[in-house]
Amino acid sequence: MRIVSLLPSATEIVCGLGLRDQLVGVTHECDHPPEVTALPKVTRTHIPTDASSAEIDQLVRQRAAGGQTPYTLDHNVLRTLRPDLICSQTLCRVCAIDDAELEAVLATLEPRPRVLYLEPTRLEDVLASIRQVAEAAGVEPRGRDFVAALRRRIEAVRARRAGQSAGRVVVLEWLDPLFSCGHWTPELVALAGGTEPLARPGQRSRRIENAELLAADPDWLIIACCGFTVQRTLEELDLFWAQPGVRHMRCVQAGRVFVVDGSAFFSRPSQRLIDSIELLADLLDGRPVDPQRAQHVTP
Repeated sequence: MRIVSLLPSATEIVCGLGLRDQLVGVTHECDHPPEVTALPKVTRTHIPTDASSAEIDQLVRQRAAGGQTPYTLDHNVLRTLRPDLICSQTLCRVCAIDDAELEAVLATLEPRPRVLYLEPTRLEDVLASIRQVAEAAGVEPRGRDFVAALRRRIEAVRARRAGQSAGRVVVLEWLDPLFSCGHWTPELVALAGGTEPLARPGQRSRRIENAELLAADPDWLIIACCGFTVQRTLEELDLFWAQPGVRHMRCVQAGRVFVVDGSAFFSRPSQRLIDSIELLADLLDGRPVDPQRAQHVTP
């Protein structure tokens, strides 16, 4: 089977199922596992690599207002790859290829490939997505075993953090403007022993005002900017510290603010969400972590 992935999380799932040799094309953002970066790219971005958070937000909003997404599909590459299965999504318009554009290419392919749309909004949905990919790729038993192993890791974190309350744990997905976390992330926080006061399980991330963050006055603040590495987020952290009142929040005074690799953790609905739970539990436990994954920050 020849598989093309139109989202990084699907690429991670395909490889997690041991199907890397069947993956023939990925997006320009797919970077895990590292060897997939050598595969043909079927998408391109309209976002400049040096754009600031505010500029990215503005560009995304402008394109959305015009019914467009920030990405475009490379029709010729996709035709050349002759996929049997394409993994895509319509959950997040910021990350998705336009449905009409994809359909236009599919209409020219013979035979027409199957398109599997993955639409997880909760952690359980993510596990179901793994089983969906496994079934579509003809390795259903492998998918069941993979999910069972992930559930054991989830339960291990739940048991480890049982009886330990971390209090209010806010996870931010963007800094300029401020965005709360969404979808599955409040569940990850709960599994690690905290409560996310600005988000609800299954709901989208949303723009918040500085006053709302100050009113929440979290015990912990995790900054996991979507698509940003730790270093990329650190480059814009001064903008956050400059906002009125943030230096006086409980979490800042207690030294409980961390920048996390948002590209690797929390943002992508793949098996790496389990890595995210484990990382969060380590931070709340005060355990040392790889600085490429997370760094403690102060004003």
